[in-house]
Amino acid sequence: MMKKRLALIAATLLAGPLPAQDSEAPFLVREQNRAFGTLQQAVDAIGDGSGTIEIAPGNYRQCAVQEAGQIAFAAREPGTVTFDRKTCEGKAVLVLRGRSASVDGIIFQNIRVPDANGAGIRIERGDLIVTESLFRDSESGILSAADPSGTVRIERSTFAGLGRCDRDLDCAHSIYIGNYGRLVVRRSRFERGTGGHYVKSRTARIEVSDSSFDDTAGKATNYMIDLSEGATGTIARNMFVQGRDKENYSALIMVAAEGQTNSSEGLDISDNDASIAPGIDRSTSFVADKSGDSLRIADNRLGPRIARFEQR
Repeated sequence: MMKKRLALIAATLLAGPLPAQDSEAPFLVREQNRAFGTLQQAVDAIGDGSGTIEIAPGNYRQCAVQEAGQIAFAAREPGTVTFDRKTCEGKAVLVLRGRSASVDGIIFQNIRVPDANGAGIRIERGDLIVTESLFRDSESGILSAADPSGTVRIERSTFAGLGRCDRDLDCAHSIYIGNYGRLVVRRSRFERGTGGHYVKSRTARIEVSDSSFDDTAGKATNYMIDLSEGATGTIARNMFVQGRDKENYSALIMVAAEGQTNSSEGLDISDNDASIAPGIDRSTSFVADKSGDSLRIADNRLGPRIARFEQR
């Protein structure tokens, strides 16, 4: 079933632009059996309750702010729903500060805002689950505020053509999660970054597994994974390829670059593959660490000119 859904997403992307939405009321609140003309109307109808907003195929220039409740945003058919350009509060397509939210099968693209940190999703409070979604050609993919009790979980999703670090403004990244409790990234793909880091996290716990980081077409990119304030957890069974055009090529994974708010004791980085793209004559480190904690770095397959570890 998963392979079939992913194949549908890929076929849709290759087909080019989607038509406008095919209904005057394309946002169905499933539990109420009520359809609405705008996404915000559907969010407001759920309010402080729980519900699923089923979204009809289409290309939408809409956005929404969730203030409360538990809301699932779900494409009726994965890969056929695109949110393009429009943001709320000068932040993101979806600004989420309810109890929890989930996003399934949705494309976010061309998101830009005045502070140059426009995102597909901005999570400000509560738990978030993202599955089978695509974030592309924007300043940022997913951006968070702080909620130390919350978890952000991302599975089977793609982040492409994201990030920037110019104009004397705060950098944007494919994923930036602030002081949340936990970040989980599984079976996802990161490619052709346009600045910043692919994953930047300040969470106390981290899991990045079974994912790929393909930097061969990246431009002015930095680390693949930046655990800015340290973290415990696992980075396992991933593939990393460092490209040519780097703002910083000194390491693929960086631990505690900005201080050690969180312990990194026992952080497990194992069973990964890492290489430098063909034709590039440089050296780098797989893991660089400023925490001084005892990390477990084992059973990784590293290409030529990649040092296993560097203490900074």
